[in-house]
Amino acid sequence: MATPTTTFRTTTPPPGRTFSNQHTLPKLPVPSLDDTCMRYLTALRGLQDDKEHAATQHAVRTFLDGEGPALQGRLNEWAQEKASYIEDFWYESYLSHSDPVVLALNPFFVLENDPTPDRGSQLPRATALIISSLGFIHDLRQGLLDPDAVRGCALDMDQYSRLFGTARIPTERGCKMLVNDAARHIVVLRRGQFYWFDALDEDNRPLLTEREVLRNLQAICKDADKTPITEVARTAIGVLTTENRKTWSSLRHELVQDKTNAACLRLVDDALFVVCLDDAAPGRDGIGALAQTGEKGEDLAALCSNFLCGTYDLREGVQVGTCTNRWYDKLQIIVCADGAAGINFEHTGVDGHTVLRFAADVFTEGLMLLARSINPSAPTLFHASLSPHAKSYRPPKSIAGAKLPTSSQSFSYDTSPSKLMWTLTPSIRVGIRYAETRLSDLICQNDCQALEFKGYGKNFITSHGFSPDAFVQMAFQAAYFGLYGRTECTYEPAMTKAFLHGRTEAIRTVQPESVDFTKTFFSECLPNEKIRKLRKACERHVQLTKECSQGLGQDRHLYALYCLHQRQVAGNLDPSPDDPIPNGNTKKNILPSIFADPGWSLLSTSILSTSNCGNPALRLFGFGPVAADGYGIGYIIKENGISVVASSKHLQTRRFLDTLQGYLLEVQRILIQLHRSANERPAPFVDHAGILRDSKTGRPINGHDYGSDESGSDYGDTMPGYSFFDSGDIDLLGRRKRSPYANIGKVLPLSDY
Repeated sequence: MATPTTTFRTTTPPPGRTFSNQHTLPKLPVPSLDDTCMRYLTALRGLQDDKEHAATQHAVRTFLDGEGPALQGRLNEWAQEKASYIEDFWYESYLSHSDPVVLALNPFFVLENDPTPDRGSQLPRATALIISSLGFIHDLRQGLLDPDAVRGCALDMDQYSRLFGTARIPTERGCKMLVNDAARHIVVLRRGQFYWFDALDEDNRPLLTEREVLRNLQAICKDADKTPITEVARTAIGVLTTENRKTWSSLRHELVQDKTNAACLRLVDDALFVVCLDDAAPGRDGIGALAQTGEKGEDLAALCSNFLCGTYDLREGVQVGTCTNRWYDKLQIIVCADGAAGINFEHTGVDGHTVLRFAADVFTEGLMLLARSINPSAPTLFHASLSPHAKSYRPPKSIAGAKLPTSSQSFSYDTSPSKLMWTLTPSIRVGIRYAETRLSDLICQNDCQALEFKGYGKNFITSHGFSPDAFVQMAFQAAYFGLYGRTECTYEPAMTKAFLHGRTEAIRTVQPESVDFTKTFFSECLPNEKIRKLRKACERHVQLTKECSQGLGQDRHLYALYCLHQRQVAGNLDPSPDDPIPNGNTKKNILPSIFADPGWSLLSTSILSTSNCGNPALRLFGFGPVAADGYGIGYIIKENGISVVASSKHLQTRRFLDTLQGYLLEVQRILIQLHRSANERPAPFVDHAGILRDSKTGRPINGHDYGSDESGSDYGDTMPGYSFFDSGDIDLLGRRKRSPYANIGKVLPLSDY
């Protein structure tokens, strides 16, 4: 996805620009019910056999002839009173999630390394990220941040209001989201212990210089490291955020009965963001599973796992991994002991595109901090001047004798780090103990692997006339089919931020054209036929992406209808997370035919959940699988490479990525071979004197062997191992592993990254 970034300016832009386009944005349209049902059937065609599809068609016709139009009418009425017809249902889908958010909901970014060695170590890197983040927040709150736009089209900025000072709070029936617009402090975690200090004044100006933030972090590490590493897990209260949400709600309720604990929780919930300073360097310390290594020998699997869920590391039966140094209910900036840095974010209120803008700007501003340390007049992304309340503030000579405004003098700030002292009752200690062991189980069940493919990237793909995203999506289809011999439901989000409060629409990659392509590719068809099918599948994907970006998909519309029906049955059109759990006396819920049909569960179960989130500031991006037998795949398409992070539960994740790499090399070989064939020099000719001559220049040819193979034989076997390549019996393949009828009437969680 294209990522808007802040531009360098020599002067401060006028305030109020950040949200200046909000009133011009159109509302997300409610699609025609007939059109949505047609798209729904098309999305299922490649996933069902003829008998199953006929049953789904009948269910759709019954829905259109029955309760469908009335439900559509009620949704249209609902939409008139809302900024977005899907927004309430969307938040409910995330906040009603009762399983742990770690590995299920929270995605992660790995930033590129800082290019300057002296600033690339842990604490200078963390300091630069904190200072840059404060500058971003200042410009956002003062309305100085450039509004997002793509190709001149204004995008919704509403999500930025939930990026900072936001917390996910567990309740008995799910979760709720709290936003503190007046947040001024940050929280720092080290060895599972919590520290905080004020960072902004009431006008959102930084209270500390870069040197002062560094001193704070040094003091925090010095104090926290007094705790032996084998004692950390005993009091690592952050692991409670990895529990089942109902369990966490109960433990949190017990915590707040103590006034000190209640105050500590408020400080964490209200913080701008959390900074996690890990005391290990996963990928370099030997922590993590064997995986592909990066340019400097890093274990990429361990690196990605650290930002996704923390590391698992036992010493004499005690957990000493970084998994105890997290708080998953908020935006987290994570910095490893070697300076590797990334972001793990709570996904309810923000999508990847929004966090990516923040990450890209903060990374760039971090580089500019170095430039300004050499040249104070160097340009800057942000416009936050040091607060007059800062200890290091030195007023300009022209106002040296002036007093601070009286309206500001009533504020007091604590810029020195303070430690949060929790009161841990026996039951809370037990809760921490078993939250850690359950988290450790989750980590052991998850396999996260990375592929930094350097064979080619965007430049090569576009040079052959393909959309980079569509090309990579078809690569996932081919790799999965090559490994398992079947096609499964695939999800990719399309951004709908061109609409007011827009989020995403689901691109269902599996279409009749993509199924045709995978079966053709893994057959004995000629190379030009394989590429023709690939081109057709990619063109369909591009068209589908455009339609979904315009709000013309089927998933969000049908999900809104489903949720509206469920609320009507429950007799509550506007439920709250704080409402008591229903007593079960509601009237019997008879689902409309379209939702009772197995096709609904089939399309709601994303075996391949994928997302494209690229920017030069990012090295890797990923998230956990959304289906127990599926893969979560985050990818970045770079100019001359493709980075892919795949995760799964007990599947052959490494082998899937190896198969993907094999396909990428194989399709490259075919494309180059076809290109050479199309541009092959005309055959030489023999003149009347018997001399072999070049057909274009007529010059004599001496010593060139035209019988040699120039078609790319240096590639060797690009698809090693077991696959269905060259199999002529493709029609026997493509069958799903399980019957979709096993989940009739069961709605699975929406996936979206």
